[in-house]
Amino acid sequence: MTENELLSRCGGKCELCGSEIELSIYDLPASDGRDNEIMICETCSGQIAAPDTMDMNHWRCLNDSMWSPVPAVQVMSYRMLKRLNGESWAQDLLDMLYLEDDVKAWGDAEVAAVGDDTTPTLDSNGAVINAGDTVVIIKDLNVKGTSFVAKRGTAVRNIALTNNPEHIEGRVNGTRIVILTCFVKKS
Repeated sequence: MTENELLSRCGGKCELCGSEIELSIYDLPASDGRDNEIMICETCSGQIAAPDTMDMNHWRCLNDSMWSPVPAVQVMSYRMLKRLNGESWAQDLLDMLYLEDDVKAWGDAEVAAVGDDTTPTLDSNGAVINAGDTVVIIKDLNVKGTSFVAKRGTAVRNIALTNNPEHIEGRVNGTRIVILTCFVKKS
C-alpha cells in the first residue's frame, strides 16, 4: 500500500491510539503476502521498539483498535496486549478478543520470538505453563484481600502469565488473583 492509501484508510489517525501527530508506516512481517502495513504515531512506534519505555496507560487505546477490521491492526493490538499481559485490564481485553485462526497464528509468530529469552513458567510438577492454559489448585489457599479460600481442586481456566515466572493470574470465584505456581498443576 502507498502512504496515501494508508492515510486514507486510517483517516489521518494512528490505527492504534487515534493520535493525529507524526504518523509513519509500521511494517509487520507477514509470510503470506497480505497487507501488513499500518499507520501509527511516533509515541506508539517508540514504545513498540523499546518495550522498557512503555506507558501502560497509553495502551488502553487497544480497547478500540483490537476491533479494527484490518487484520494487521488486529495483529498489532493482539501483540501489544500479550506484552502487557501482566496488567489485569490487558488480560481482560485478551479474554474478549476474537481473531480468525490465520490472524492469530500471525500474531503468535512474533509473540513466540519475543518470549524465547525468558524463563519458562513451571507448575508444581515442572511442566511448562503457557498463557491461556488451565491449571488446578493443589492446596487450599487463603486469598489476601478477600474473604474466600481458593479450594484445592479448583480449575483456573485461561490463565495469564506475569513478569515473574513464579506467579500466574487467573479468575477464582469471579475475582482475578495472583497464584504462586508451586500451588498449581497443569491440567
